[in-house]
Amino acid sequence: MSVKGMAIVLAVIFCATAVQGFPMFKRGRCLCTGSGVKAVKVAYIEKVSIIYPSNNCDKTEVIITLKANKGQRCLNPKSKQAKVIRKLKE
Repeated sequence: MSVKGMAIVLAVIFCATAVQGFPMFKRGRCLCTGSGVKAVKVAYIEKVSIIYPSNNCDKTEVIITLKANKGQRCLNPKSKQAKVIRKLKE
């Protein structure tokens, strides 16, 4: 392999490793859009998931799964109910 070919291969490898470290999305990929709801009736809650800040999303998210396949709701992490849930989950 020529020196020119070797330089091109090394340049491609260097660029590939450099690009791999850059985030694809500046704001991340949060599951919750907006601030979320303030409260959910406790009787409707099936499961609670707390997702802490990470490389993908820079905010804490509290996701409530509702009973009877009614979907999921994002709970505002600053709401009183979310703070109580977070204390119970710790």
